[in-house]
Amino acid sequence: MRVVGIDGSPHGPGKTAAAVAAVLAGAASQGADTSLVRHDDQDVLARIGAADAVVLGSPTYRASHTAALRTLLERIDRKPGAEPLAGTPVAVVMTGASGEHFLGTRDLSATLGGFFGTQVLSPDLYFHVGDFEGQGRLGRKAAELAALHGQALVELAAAVQGSAALGRLRPVV
Repeated sequence: MRVVGIDGSPHGPGKTAAAVAAVLAGAASQGADTSLVRHDDQDVLARIGAADAVVLGSPTYRASHTAALRTLLERIDRKPGAEPLAGTPVAVVMTGASGEHFLGTRDLSATLGGFFGTQVLSPDLYFHVGDFEGQGRLGRKAAELAALHGQALVELAAAVQGSAALGRLRPVV
């Protein structure tokens, strides 16, 4: 099983990349082949298309995901037969400066489920500065939660692959 994590931060590897990597570590503990790429990597669309599950990570700016991640999503096709995210299990991971921005994950999840037809792992993950230790690493409790989400994402992907209907669902519009 292939799980790709996307770092949607416009400023390079930091807390968001660390949070996505922690989810990927949980997926790897279940035997998944994982990789972490940036939103602007030249192969990012091909990696998303080849993945069995995707982890989308973004810092929270103005209570929403970044313009960098939004730009990536705008590049993803929705034409019938060419929908790399349709039916794909996706986990949402966002980071921010304060706990008050946790609802910013819902906008991204709604877009993924409604517009792209993904199977969104619920609940979303949101980590604020208090969840991190020195050097931008997740603290123990936050890392354990992220790993659990990675494990659940692998199980969700297996369920979708084993289902006659889940992977075939597409956006209604």
